[in-house]
Amino acid sequence: MAAFTIRVPCSSANIGPGFDVIGLALSMHLELRVTVDTSKSSSDQPLNCVITYEGQGGVEDISLDPQFNLTTRVALYVLRCHNQRAFPIETHIHIVNPIPLGRGLGSSGAAVVAGVFLANELGALHLAKARMLDYCLMVERHPDNVAAALYGGFVGTYLNELDPADGERLEIPLSEVLPEPAGGVDTGLQPPEPPLNIGHYHKFRWAKEIQCIAIIPQFKVPTAKAREVLPSLYRRADVVFNLQRIALLPLALGESPPDPEFIFLSMQDRVHQPYRKTLIPGLTQILQSVTPKSHPGLLGICLSGAGPTILALATDNFDRIAAFLIAQFAREDIQCTWELLRPAEEGTTVVYPS
Repeated sequence: MAAFTIRVPCSSANIGPGFDVIGLALSMHLELRVTVDTSKSSSDQPLNCVITYEGQGGVEDISLDPQFNLTTRVALYVLRCHNQRAFPIETHIHIVNPIPLGRGLGSSGAAVVAGVFLANELGALHLAKARMLDYCLMVERHPDNVAAALYGGFVGTYLNELDPADGERLEIPLSEVLPEPAGGVDTGLQPPEPPLNIGHYHKFRWAKEIQCIAIIPQFKVPTAKAREVLPSLYRRADVVFNLQRIALLPLALGESPPDPEFIFLSMQDRVHQPYRKTLIPGLTQILQSVTPKSHPGLLGICLSGAGPTILALATDNFDRIAAFLIAQFAREDIQCTWELLRPAEEGTTVVYPS
């Protein structure tokens, strides 16, 4: 019996002005507890795989069929790129997922990264992390989330343009943040491997004093819907506004001790947050309701990913800041939970029993 555990951190993308550019891995982890029963010579399970699940959502949200589950579809894509059509006999995958679904904390990105690592371990592929990022980006195509989840920490990313033909094959699964069809079809052909170096990343410093308050409303905002409300064209002044701040934000968040005013002003945004207020009641007022002066310890506040989660960066008074923000949502009849998280510097890890 072979066994290992894959741990993938959740992530917050965008971080103020860093729309589709900056990501932060956080200390809430998706786990895949994997065993392979090598005593069996055959399996009557689909694709030789059994999936069980516990955590956020449930079987109504997470398919237990390996042909439809996002993580196993990604793993099969990677395996089939290496001439392995199914999972080893007999693979058992127990998924433990505390990451809220559809809340802007990178649940689909974590599932994609987990799938690539699952294939790498089960198929003994020995892929370098840079190559694993290529596979992730064929599926997710949002480098801020997947690079943060894969490498860990506070990262800046960019994505090279793909030839449309590289991304249109039916064999390539698409993550839940991309439009249907879902892809991942077994056509019997070998799927196209990703081009080399689809995306690049750089890990920035993160001041040790800064922690992250995640205010998690109890409703979902699908990423595809959140993108639909964004304009196709932007005013030059709004683009320049974000460029000026994104140039300074990595420096601001890496300085120790942190400068609250510097960080707060560097985290302003005009590219995505103003347009998503129609999807998140009270968003504009909530983002403007706290400042470093009104709430000592606060450094900055922003929408996490596509929302509806709000990320507040702080060095102190975490309970008071969280309680205040939850009360603001309550005015809109929205219930919230909250988590105090730290950057997950390690990124994705694989652990074998000692």
